[in-house]
Amino acid sequence: MLLAVLELVGIAAFAASGAVAAVRARLDVFGVIVLGLTTALGGGIVRDVLLGVHPPAALVSWPYLAVAGVTGLVVFWFHPTVAKLWRAVLLLDAIGLGLFVTAGTTTALKLGVPPYAACLIGMTTGIGGGALRDVLLREIPLVLRREIYAVAALCGAVVVALGDYLRLPPVPVALVGSALIVGLRLVAMWRRWNAPVARDVNGDVNGDVNGEKLDG
Repeated sequence: MLLAVLELVGIAAFAASGAVAAVRARLDVFGVIVLGLTTALGGGIVRDVLLGVHPPAALVSWPYLAVAGVTGLVVFWFHPTVAKLWRAVLLLDAIGLGLFVTAGTTTALKLGVPPYAACLIGMTTGIGGGALRDVLLREIPLVLRREIYAVAALCGAVVVALGDYLRLPPVPVALVGSALIVGLRLVAMWRRWNAPVARDVNGDVNGDVNGEKLDG
């Protein structure tokens, strides 16, 4: 029951992040709800499609759809208040990321997927919804251009796969993997860590040209 509640909390957090992005992009109420649903459920649907699970669990269990849809609607009507609570939303987002990645990796391993593929599927479960959100908004996915997000997800997935290889108890391993993801994500936000960026043609780093930072 606790894990189910935490999973719904993660879905709500992902839906809120997608809905806030939609509000900032000036989408209508339908667009806000759709983007919230996509962000919250997209990663799980991609996971199930890759694993051959039909229909995807997110489309069978009505609470997932209900929580994501209601969250999108709440953000649409009360987005100024949600913006003030954005730090709390980011915390819930980190928790949701940890839960989704470890659950996705565990599911893949149980279905006989090789460990390396299970890690990639678990990572996709956590970051897939956000990537789809950015694509719908015609942006380069955030996980591909800045912040320690996908890297944290992959580290947690590796912990789960390693625990399965060593035949350790799955629940404690999943909790450790989730805690690692949440911890890395929160520290990265606090310390403003970003993944390395290649130097440009002028030899500058992180998009600096003539001393000016391109991405603000």
